Amino acid sequence: MPKYRYSALDVNNIKVMGEVDARDEDDFRRIMRGRDLFPTRFKPLDEKRHSYRIKANEVAEFCRQLSGMMGSGITVVRAMEIVKERDHAPKLRAIYDKLYRDIQQGMALSDAMRVHGNSFPLLLVNMAASGEVSGKLETVMSRMAIHYEKEHRLNGKIKSAMRYPKILAFVTVVVVLIIFLVVLPRFFGMLEDFDLPLITRVVIGFSNVLMRGWYIIVIVLLVLVVAAQYVLSLYPVRLAFDKAKLRLPVVGRLLRIIYTARFSRTLSSLYSSGVSMIRSLEITGTVVMNAYIESQFKDLVKDVRNGELLSTSVRKIEGFDKKLANTVMIGEEAGRLDDMLVSTADSFEYEAEEATSALVALSEPVMIVVMAGIIMVVLLSVMLPMATLYDTF
Repeated sequence: MPKYRYSALDVNNIKVMGEVDARDEDDFRRIMRGRDLFPTRFKPLDEKRHSYRIKANEVAEFCRQLSGMMGSGITVVRAMEIVKERDHAPKLRAIYDKLYRDIQQGMALSDAMRVHGNSFPLLLVNMAASGEVSGKLETVMSRMAIHYEKEHRLNGKIKSAMRYPKILAFVTVVVVLIIFLVVLPRFFGMLEDFDLPLITRVVIGFSNVLMRGWYIIVIVLLVLVVAAQYVLSLYPVRLAFDKAKLRLPVVGRLLRIIYTARFSRTLSSLYSSGVSMIRSLEITGTVVMNAYIESQFKDLVKDVRNGELLSTSVRKIEGFDKKLANTVMIGEEAGRLDDMLVSTADSFEYEAEEATSALVALSEPVMIVVMAGIIMVVLLSVMLPMATLYDTF
């Protein structure tokens, strides 16, 4: 069992450091919650087992291949042998080789995946374990292939939608640098002996700063990026940051939809495969990918364990779309909770795509307005002294 080294805060906000044995990150967080500790930093001591996290499309392909071959009567060992022989990236091939050797030596697929730490998603590990217990591993792998295909498709659409604003932002920066470092210095050199308007003096000063101290600006920006990454890695800061993201205009709504879709899809996959509701909720909390929402799952699990309806408990979670609780309540009343969760996930994934498109459509005119504003400032800084010179002569 891997060992985790951690720094944490107790209920009195006193820093505590130590090591703890845990099966995986989810188990580590559960142990920390049981001790009333809030981790600020932690890492597994055996870093080699966590060197590569398999991507969603790779997980989907892995599950699809295993499901297809097991459906044809091929054993897990033989199926894994065929999978590892295919053309893979070196890191992925090393994982599959080790996975095959472990299974060949008698280890269950779920245990073999668990040995690799964070390489395989915790959801997949637990789903494989439930499939092995119920004798429906083939069905579980097929369901997981669909799950990760949808996750990959949604993530891909979001990245694709954000590509144009990123390109536009990059072009804006390049144009501004060319204007301030190449074009303006040649022009402003002719105006040094004249009384210049304020806007022209400001633009000249900014151009001089860029020309003479560009390396200082680059160093400062790099330091700020590294410092920001470190600060955001601290649990209290990440908790506050993830909470603030949910309250942003436009973006906050998109994030709530994405988190709700991810919760519904994951919970449906686990619960419909025979995993208990309590365990399903514990796992789902770790895959939502928002520390603030995850921090509320302790009370959610406690309420459900005490007999409260899931719909009532979910309604208390800040960060999910309000429609989720109503659809869960309908599923509970009809006795078809897993089907309703699948339907809800499909609905929210569609809404996430629509919201992403709307966000991109909004960002495009914003970027154009910013670029136009910069060009207008540059033109004013040039035209005003030209007009002054024209009146003088």
